[in-house]
Amino acid sequence: MYYIVQTNKSFNQASIDLESAVLRHGFGVLHVHDLGTSLRSKDIAFKDECKIFEVCNPRQAAKILSINMRLNMALPCRISVFTEKDKTQIGLIKPVQMLSALSQDAALVQVAKEVEETIIQIVDEAS
Repeated sequence: MYYIVQTNKSFNQASIDLESAVLRHGFGVLHVHDLGTSLRSKDIAFKDECKIFEVCNPRQAAKILSINMRLNMALPCRISVFTEKDKTQIGLIKPVQMLSALSQDAALVQVAKEVEETIIQIVDEAS
């Protein structure tokens, strides 16, 4: 269900490289949630880093929504850069498995496969 790769890059470099790879593949970054900073700003002892990138390809999103508008709740795709045990990792929940749990429509599965292939390429390039 998950696709996670470990990288030798720093957390900051992996975050920069992920954003660049997203753009090279025709996706956009809609928002970045800096979970680590947010938690620490609330006086929570959180030693790791975690940024969640909400990414979207408008054409693919439109296809999904035209098949089933309720799937707007599963969009956009999220790719995380995070540290765990002092190692930087980049990961995502695979769209095919996630969306297949929400709909059995064959057209939806095809779009999810296309998106999944691309975002795995994005993660691999960023790592």
